[in-house]
Amino acid sequence: MWKRATASVKSSLLSSLHNHIQEPSATHCHRFTSGFPMQEKTGIFPQHIAPIITFVLGGPGSGKGTQCEKIVETFGFKHLSAGDLLRKEVLSDTEYGSMILSTISEGRIVPSQVTVKLILREMESSDNHKFLIDGFPRSEENRIAFEKIIGSEPDIVLFFDCPEEEMVKRVLSRNQGRIDDNIDTMKKRLKIFEALNLPVVDYYAKKGKLRRIKAVGTVDEIFEQVRPVFEALAQPQVKAV
Repeated sequence: MWKRATASVKSSLLSSLHNHIQEPSATHCHRFTSGFPMQEKTGIFPQHIAPIITFVLGGPGSGKGTQCEKIVETFGFKHLSAGDLLRKEVLSDTEYGSMILSTISEGRIVPSQVTVKLILREMESSDNHKFLIDGFPRSEENRIAFEKIIGSEPDIVLFFDCPEEEMVKRVLSRNQGRIDDNIDTMKKRLKIFEALNLPVVDYYAKKGKLRRIKAVGTVDEIFEQVRPVFEALAQPQVKAV
């Protein structure tokens, strides 16, 4: 059925995918995952390798994607974008991708377990042990699912703290042809971000894992705040088993 979907329909659905990576209800979660059981898994790396996991959070237009590129280039991390992984899976025309497309086309939320499963698959298949997980978790439910399935907390949570007016200005001026880049949609996205994402930020702040970056200025100026965080992570460390 989904193989017959036109490219334009699929593109339109994918362009708004970020609105569907949020907290699902138990019913939606059961419906989606019935054909793909999500097994809880811990210890995805050999004991002598300590994976370094960094969550990268920030509102739309906060500049986190650009900074992720610089972190990858400078510190050799593997960049995993939750939205990109879902889009890639849909475009692959696999049965799993078709289920994701079906979910978003019906206006339902992609369950956390689905996104975590895609992240886990990328981590397991990588020869890297340093990961930037960009745009996830987007809610407390996402966070709990990640830690339960992966069996690990992040080492660091990088939060790009950017004023709302600056984020709106950046998104509206980037001219990427996205149908959702208009001021009304932006304000809705920011409200969703504040309601769902900020509790995650607060949670990790209380645990001492949050690194707040003032995301105003040039790309290089912002990166000079980021650099010391990853220079510290580059120091040899062994996780307790």
